[in-house]
Amino acid sequence: MRITGRSTSAACLAAAAAILAATFTLAPTSTAAPTSPVAVSAQPANSSNVQLDGNRIVLGDAAASIGAAELRQRSGLAELKPVRFGTPTSAVVVGYTTGTPDGSTAEVDVRAWLNDRWSEWTAVRSGTPTALPGASDQVQVRVILLAPPTGAKPWVGDVTVQPTDKAVAPRMSLQAAPVTSHVFATREGLVGGTTANGHVIVSRDHFVALPSRRGLSGNGSGTYSVKVCTASRCAFEPVWDVGPWNTKDDYWNPSSTREMWQDLPQGKPEAQAAYQNGYNGGKDQFGRTVANPAGIDLADGVFWDALKLADNGWVDVTYLWTGDGGRGTVSISSGYLNVRNAPNSSGAVVGMAGKSAQVTVECQTTGESVTGSQGTSNVWLRVNAGMYVAKAWVNAASFGAC
Repeated sequence: MRITGRSTSAACLAAAAAILAATFTLAPTSTAAPTSPVAVSAQPANSSNVQLDGNRIVLGDAAASIGAAELRQRSGLAELKPVRFGTPTSAVVVGYTTGTPDGSTAEVDVRAWLNDRWSEWTAVRSGTPTALPGASDQVQVRVILLAPPTGAKPWVGDVTVQPTDKAVAPRMSLQAAPVTSHVFATREGLVGGTTANGHVIVSRDHFVALPSRRGLSGNGSGTYSVKVCTASRCAFEPVWDVGPWNTKDDYWNPSSTREMWQDLPQGKPEAQAAYQNGYNGGKDQFGRTVANPAGIDLADGVFWDALKLADNGWVDVTYLWTGDGGRGTVSISSGYLNVRNAPNSSGAVVGMAGKSAQVTVECQTTGESVTGSQGTSNVWLRVNAGMYVAKAWVNAASFGAC
């Protein structure tokens, strides 16, 4: 738990069954009005607590819960089907309508497929050109619905998307190498609660929370993963929750493209600046007094088992989606994959990698033969200095020899 403590009696928010996708007809020029969706149909992943009402995506009926940001609210998330264009475009126009009664909110985001990976999500305004971080022929739209514990049911409808050649200032960026920050980590706990992407937290769970939805993976996905290291151990985990403290603090991004707090240096969480330097009057974005400098929350399995932490403390976090480099995806049905100090199952465990997490790959070597989800293989991947995982459990290409 955080130094300030938090309720352990948060109600378990049941995952909703309504999952959405959309296919769009594209307008031929930037001057054409957004077209209507050709179809809206079900898609079985990466959405939670939403319902389909005609052409509207509506917040579902799951109860309110408290996640890493310690805000009691009802939330829903819907990732729509990716849209392919005939040719790459550097900007898009997303159109939509919304209803946000009684203090509720509705946000629409977009991301682009670039360099064989998805860029971060960035918020869009209906009918306004949004620059992509580079020319891409595939984009995806996401809807986030938030509401007070009772009452309001916000919605988003009439979603359209089209390429545009209108010049706009980019709000997203790609960097040459993944960013690493030295930040304060806290334990999330909240077993039985529900994360911002709809995951129900289990005992000794494996995921992390970061204080921005720009790097939030869908439930069960590791699109946005981090490497968290102490002096002697490392964990590779998906980002499945939002917090601690803030929800619009993508501090790993350059100041010029940061969603809030653009006067802070890249890599410094707002909570850290508030706690250590009295920034923003010592308060977070919600006006709460910041009682610790946390920039990441760790699920219990990451905190206790993967990193062997006894108390909240400082760690090095690498945000794997922010740059290029060798990658693999952990392919297990549940739990975690051991990271060992030698390419065999008798090597000491020096970390763990959670389900669906991405892992960095420096090189590969031969070792003990292992049978896993990817077949039988004697190849082991070096994921950090002196740290290895069996390729039999990792979906990855081939790499140079260590």
